[in-house]
Amino acid sequence: MDDSKIARARQLRREATDAERRLWWRLRSSGLGVRFVRQHPIGPYIADFACRGLKLVVELDGSQHGGDKDHRRDEFMVARGYKVLRFWNPEVLSNMDGVLETVRLAILDRKRED
Repeated sequence: MDDSKIARARQLRREATDAERRLWWRLRSSGLGVRFVRQHPIGPYIADFACRGLKLVVELDGSQHGGDKDHRRDEFMVARGYKVLRFWNPEVLSNMDGVLETVRLAILDRKRED
């Protein structure tokens, strides 16, 4: 992995949105039984959150995301064995319990697939 990708991941961690900060805190403290990392490089992309052991990615989208770019990104990750969950920032802020339940169910699915 090149140094510029690592530097960019660090920058994204420092500049996290409110939704990213809140979800990060909840992913770490919710007792899901798996470890997530923030701003994890996967090929040419940087995933918002990744559980490397289960190859599970959680992406948060604001107004700057959507469309073909996200579709290509998801295809790249899926082709490498990742499952990608995608949520809008407002959904995280207004329905955190629902988001965490979706993540929890995806974790269970990934564990069953192992």
